[in-house]
Amino acid sequence: MVQLVRRQELQVRVEYHSFALQESDDASLSVPYPDGSEFGKYLNVFPGRLDFYSAGHTHTAAVTVEVWDGPPAAWSEADWEEQEEAVLETSGGELAVWGMERADNIVLLGDAGGLWRVRAGSAGRAAVERMTEDVGVVHGVERWLVQFWPDQA
Repeated sequence: MVQLVRRQELQVRVEYHSFALQESDDASLSVPYPDGSEFGKYLNVFPGRLDFYSAGHTHTAAVTVEVWDGPPAAWSEADWEEQEEAVLETSGGELAVWGMERADNIVLLGDAGGLWRVRAGSAGRAAVERMTEDVGVVHGVERWLVQFWPDQA
């Protein structure tokens, strides 16, 4: 039976519609955040790095990160306004959260690097887009769930 290994609740500063999870030791990255990111693409994947495109320009998103020991149950289409899956290659087991600069938040995947499946889903996108245009900076309107599990391929 697949089990949840770790769950982290984060408040992530989104700027210019994006944030990233990338290797904590970013000196080894060939393309550090935000270089190479494609504006408007929901999930950009690079070696050691995931870029997420938010519907809101500048705000704080509620991001939940889960690490599983195998593939968690599939999501329903109705659960999220948008969702996508990918494979992330890491050299270490630790990812840092990035806005325009590194945040204090660290996501622990495991003891070592390797290939990780990732599933990202977000909700509150239409609301945060409208609110960041009409109100300005908002907090927790857009919610993300990012799940990781070892890639068995």
